[in-house]
Amino acid sequence: MSAAATQADILAIQPEIEAIAASYGLDFFPTIFEMVDYDTMNQLAAYGGFPVRYPHWRFGMEYDQLSKGYRYGLQKIYEMVINTNPCYAYLMKSNPLVDQKLVMAHVYAHCDFFKNNYAFAHTNRKMIDEMANHSIRIRRYIDKVGLEQVESFIDTCLTLENLIDYHSPYIKRHTNGNGTNGAPKPKTVKKLRSKHYMDRYINPPEFLESQRREIESEVQDMPSIPASPERDILFFLMQYAPLDSWQHDILSIIREEAYYFAPQGMTKIMNEGWATYWHSTMMTEKILTPAEVVDYAEHHSGTIANHPGRLNPYRIGVLLFKDIEDRWNKGKFGREYENCDDLRKKRAWDTQAGLGREKIYEVRKMYSDVTFIDTFLTEEFCREHKLFSFAYNRNNKRYEIESREFELIKSRLLQSLTNLGQPFIEVVDANFQNRAELLLQHRYERVELDKNYASDTLTNLQRIWKRPVHIRSFLEEKPVLLSYDGEEFKQKWISDN
Repeated sequence: MSAAATQADILAIQPEIEAIAASYGLDFFPTIFEMVDYDTMNQLAAYGGFPVRYPHWRFGMEYDQLSKGYRYGLQKIYEMVINTNPCYAYLMKSNPLVDQKLVMAHVYAHCDFFKNNYAFAHTNRKMIDEMANHSIRIRRYIDKVGLEQVESFIDTCLTLENLIDYHSPYIKRHTNGNGTNGAPKPKTVKKLRSKHYMDRYINPPEFLESQRREIESEVQDMPSIPASPERDILFFLMQYAPLDSWQHDILSIIREEAYYFAPQGMTKIMNEGWATYWHSTMMTEKILTPAEVVDYAEHHSGTIANHPGRLNPYRIGVLLFKDIEDRWNKGKFGREYENCDDLRKKRAWDTQAGLGREKIYEVRKMYSDVTFIDTFLTEEFCREHKLFSFAYNRNNKRYEIESREFELIKSRLLQSLTNLGQPFIEVVDANFQNRAELLLQHRYERVELDKNYASDTLTNLQRIWKRPVHIRSFLEEKPVLLSYDGEEFKQKWISDN
């Protein structure tokens, strides 16, 4: 087995690999490599690559899972790179030199993708500083309010962090700048701050109840909030939920970090495919020595291995980029090619167009996973690589191959990628039944909500909204209203009348 590379080895080969990457046209931020042991790598991974992140038990739990996976040989993290300027990349100390070369080439392609793909254009390139600022603010709230209260509120917010509008950074929504969709902020019952044992005297229940009745009488005359369905539920809660200032700030931190990480979820297949394409190109054409070929082939084959029953983003991504390059080099695109009915002629089609490299750079810049798959996944590609869709069989209670039909394969894949595979949930009414209760709407697309997840989501929304919350959806293909009032989870079938 080859000896592990040293920091001196990395410093020696970095200028060469960087120059090779630049010679292929990759455009990246300055890149800083740091070598860490497996324990530090697991810590970094648990924090999402940011060791300065705010303290929370979730990160400790993720670290424990990663550490166990490494000890039992179930997983190993070879590298980690974060979307900042400059880019920071962490390398595993135990990797032999050939693996470090591969990983560094892989990292430069990731950095190029971060810098040039449109999905990352709105991300904060100084996120390390921002994460440190978030940590300082949360630690101050812990000192001021107490660890248990702050951690409990963070728990609540983290369960809701996916309730954002993933496309809002790229679409200008119609708002007045002060609130959602131009609607005024509703009144809430006001309480004075007090110790719990003095609360009954400082905030008499009779007075709070009179406030509540007064608000309920006024709320009937309020305009609709929101004026149109609002998908960014965290932003809606920041604008209208009865939050203390520290709660509002923590919710804004969770939301900001959720938007920072969202593009990585939106481009997982493309990003890993792009990095795999370029590490294989650079390694085989310019970096490898003859003595390193076997070790490289073993590592690379593991990276793009086919995993039956689940999608390998490295594999599908690199194969699609290579397919696009081949098609555009041979001119297999456009109306003339698409209208050709002769299969033998289409297989032999080659106009010597030579546009493949130019096309994949264009794709890298303009597409996300959904549009990438929707535009470039072809029936010929599915047949060549024996793709299939799989689904849960209720009869034998296991997952199995569902179909090898192209349209269904593509539909299932797009369904798993759209909105990061999560249901579309929107706020449609903050004054449901004229009681200042929150009503959400699930956009039903033949996939039902998981009742357990729905129950947990409503529970945590109610903790923030302080009033009953509801969501309209479908169960067993029938319209249903799921509700939580702070004590009980209810299900009510909605009449068609």
